[in-house]
Amino acid sequence: MGFIIRWLCALVLLTVTFNPTQYNYITWLREYGQMNMSIAVLLGLLLFIAYVIYLRATLRSIGGFGMFLVLAVVGAGLWVLFDFGILSLDNKGLNVWLGLLALSFVLGIGLSWSIVRRALSGQADMDDVEE
Repeated sequence: MGFIIRWLCALVLLTVTFNPTQYNYITWLREYGQMNMSIAVLLGLLLFIAYVIYLRATLRSIGGFGMFLVLAVVGAGLWVLFDFGILSLDNKGLNVWLGLLALSFVLGIGLSWSIVRRALSGQADMDDVEE
């Protein structure tokens, strides 16, 4: 259950920032950001802080190569779905949603990896050891 919550939080963070609908920070910033500069800066800083937390935790737990591997597995899975005719890549909006899902999966795994590693190996990371 913990992984699902972390993954959903990553998905919310990514979709609040950008998605193919008109309800996202980037679209709002383009249309109304000039009129509401203080709100735009505040929301931008809050999003930046959330990204720093997620990316730092992901880079510390699985690293850049691990992020690449997770994206490669997700990409291979999408390729299989495409080859079997289950997935069509003609819809640009669907492609953006698939990209958001893939990136949120990487961030969710990155935030959960230390917990998974400790459960599988029985060994704690140095960051997890209480003094």
